[in-house]
Amino acid sequence: MKSGSSQRQLRVGEQVRHALAEFFQRGELRDERLGSTVLSVSEVRMSPDLKIATAFVSPLGEADADTIVDTLNRHARFIRGKLSHSLGQMKYMPEFRFRVDTSFENFARIDRLLKSPEVARDLEDDKEDE
Repeated sequence: MKSGSSQRQLRVGEQVRHALAEFFQRGELRDERLGSTVLSVSEVRMSPDLKIATAFVSPLGEADADTIVDTLNRHARFIRGKLSHSLGQMKYMPEFRFRVDTSFENFARIDRLLKSPEVARDLEDDKEDE
């Protein structure tokens, strides 16, 4: 069993990510739940057959990420249709699934942990043992 994504999946995922980012930047999706929320598309993971694109998005600002992702998933077919022109080179237009990107939260949590007094104390104890 092969682990990780193939070069093809990575390349196509990056093309889809660029197309999604441009689509969101143009503001073609009009829904009151989105308001004027700016979206960041950090990654798109393609299925091995390239028929499913899972996009990880982060709303910038005070928006509720879960509401934004639910709204995007409701409009996934519309988004798919709008991107068919810019992704016309693909044999099959992928089905879009949107997920909240939590990587920034994870990085911030790890950073807070590393800066905590308990970790600093443990690191000092390790230096003294050497």
